Amino acid sequence: MKLFVVLTLVFASSVFAQTPSPSASVSAKHPFTFEDMMKLKRLDEPVPSPDGKWVVFSATDVDLEANMKVSHLWIVPASGGESRRLSESPNHEERPRFSPDGKHLIWTSKATDPTQIWMGDFDSEVGKLVGKPHQVTSLSTGADGGIWSPDGKNIVFVSSVYPDCKPPAPGFDVGEQDACNKQRDEELKKSKVKAKIFTRLFYRHWNAFTEFKRSHLFVVDAEADVTAADAELKRIEAEAATHPGTFYNEAAGILWPTDLTPGDHDVPPFHLGGQDMYAISPDGQELAYTSNIDEVEATSTNNEIFVVSMTGPATAGKKISTSPGADSTPLYSPDGKYIAWKSQARAGFEADKWRLLVQDRQSGTTLDVAPDLDRSIGSFAWLASANEKPPLIWFTAEDRGNAGIYSTDPTAKYSPKPPRRTFGYHADDLVASGETLFWTQMSIRAPNEIYRWRQPGESNDAGAVTHMNDALLSQIEMQPLESFTFKGANDEEVQGFMIKPPGFDPNKKYPLKFLIHGGPQGAWENSWTYRWNAELFAANGYAVVMINFHGSTGYGQKFTDSISGDWGGKPYVDLMKGLDYVEKTFPFIDNSREAALGASYGGYMANWLLGHTDRFKCIVSHDGMFNSESAYGTTEELWFNEWEFGGPPWKNREKYRRYSPHLFADKFKTPTLVIHGQNDYRLDVSEGFQLFTTLQRLKIPSKMLYFPDEGHWVLKPQNSRLWYKTVNDWVDQWCSPSRSGSIR
Repeated sequence: MKLFVVLTLVFASSVFAQTPSPSASVSAKHPFTFEDMMKLKRLDEPVPSPDGKWVVFSATDVDLEANMKVSHLWIVPASGGESRRLSESPNHEERPRFSPDGKHLIWTSKATDPTQIWMGDFDSEVGKLVGKPHQVTSLSTGADGGIWSPDGKNIVFVSSVYPDCKPPAPGFDVGEQDACNKQRDEELKKSKVKAKIFTRLFYRHWNAFTEFKRSHLFVVDAEADVTAADAELKRIEAEAATHPGTFYNEAAGILWPTDLTPGDHDVPPFHLGGQDMYAISPDGQELAYTSNIDEVEATSTNNEIFVVSMTGPATAGKKISTSPGADSTPLYSPDGKYIAWKSQARAGFEADKWRLLVQDRQSGTTLDVAPDLDRSIGSFAWLASANEKPPLIWFTAEDRGNAGIYSTDPTAKYSPKPPRRTFGYHADDLVASGETLFWTQMSIRAPNEIYRWRQPGESNDAGAVTHMNDALLSQIEMQPLESFTFKGANDEEVQGFMIKPPGFDPNKKYPLKFLIHGGPQGAWENSWTYRWNAELFAANGYAVVMINFHGSTGYGQKFTDSISGDWGGKPYVDLMKGLDYVEKTFPFIDNSREAALGASYGGYMANWLLGHTDRFKCIVSHDGMFNSESAYGTTEELWFNEWEFGGPPWKNREKYRRYSPHLFADKFKTPTLVIHGQNDYRLDVSEGFQLFTTLQRLKIPSKMLYFPDEGHWVLKPQNSRLWYKTVNDWVDQWCSPSRSGSIR
């Protein structure tokens, strides 16, 4: 298979970066503030209507004073125009999905606790919901992630249940499984004893204890209406009082969903967003899903693709993937002849290259359809066309800080063409409707908006569909992201980025915030973030520099692989050489006022800097690894540490100790702010406590910001405000921009 062609967009990169309107004068603009950031609407993926007229999406609003986020449903003409609320409900609503005929819409709603799937009738002529929405599911364990079967008869959704609360056998009360789950949850909630007993790993994950519940996929009749079903169930119960055990199955299709994936495995596995990890075949007969059935999930990345019948009794799925690494996000072609998914080749390596595999459903042959692309596949979609048989697959791929859109032919019908790399945007969330492609797009200066493009041979038009944040962003002065390269470790090229402060004057000196990304197989990109926003860091008078050191993604898999087992080696060299380059090349950088800031692996590197250089005036270490051996015993995803350090500590202790920051504490000198969350189970809070204790005992100026209610990420609005204030105040204390002076 060969890579086909990148999306041939003919617009300048500035079109794709959703930037503020030039109509506002520079003098009328103001530097970016935290309050500005909280006012921005946070758009999710586009959901086009089947007739191609509309795009529905959810957008989150932040109420800073109430310390909460609420998502609402919005709608916009597919050709672009004014966006408006689809529903005026005050409830948190998200994940809209159209029925195949476009006459109905389902979504996840917090009108109840826990969340459930709701449905409303949709009038495409006017783009409005009509009538009164109704509740489709009523499981005690809640429902989310709803998708329609292509025939519109069923809805598949996700709910987390106790696997030993098994689905009922034929002839028994169809509510038995849910009643068991409800009883278990209520006992846990009401118990005066909060102790927990573990007999295996994965007892906690990311930011919560699992309670050993499992996500399962359920199917429910699309005509289910729990309001009507409640009344029907009461009638059946009354009859059952005189005819025990014979009538409950009459209500099965009305009220109670069927568990399609019973058993002690997560379907789908835990993930932090992205495409659905399950799909229904076009004929509605088969469900493809992602699951990990390895005995010890804590040491395995071996997610697999399975298929199971939608119509028969619940049985174990048939595995169709074969890679020892992760396989994920199955998606059928529109004609049902193929199924595509993303795949990693190496077991235990979560940052391996994501390949795009396509399986011919008739022959069972599976091929890598973009083998020559040395980049990881992001989101992808099948796009039907009257001119192309079979349909093409369009996908995003990260490349040198950007994420463009590419396409490939699953049958290798076409000769390869070089990809077009357009600097200035970051695309994701691809979805197709007819011959039109929709996606979300962001840049360093603007969060997601929705875009569209029609295939060549039609109107060949592309552009923004939504403009939800244009008005606010037009009032804010933000500097563009500037790229530079230098010779790093092994004399290899390394890329860095810079953002200058608002009102930049080349004749002045500016202090520097030197940001270090996490992962470690991550990257700084031309993309938006609310947690480590580079524009906000620059807004109070700082130059911001970000280096994509060895180990970063978007530069080929060899470059990404190079950090494993070498955490304090090449990446540290790259960072120091990058800082040398910046100081030498940009005379406006004041090298006497430089601060290093990092989170996750960036927090580890901040801790490593403490013991290896004193060129920074201060350091910020957020959720970083301090003691590599203790970090192994307190994390949940053991595959990560075992890959990065070559096994568990007792088998490779020297590699753990070689790059462990705590062993260099005798060289610590730099004032340091330590930040950690109690619910961070990726890097336990004890890592932050150990670092702070060490700094205090060494009498090094230090402060700790501890969040008892946050995990690896700081997400609550007021916690986020405190985080930015504390971080910026700490840096100002040691590198105050008020002392900026002339360089002449």
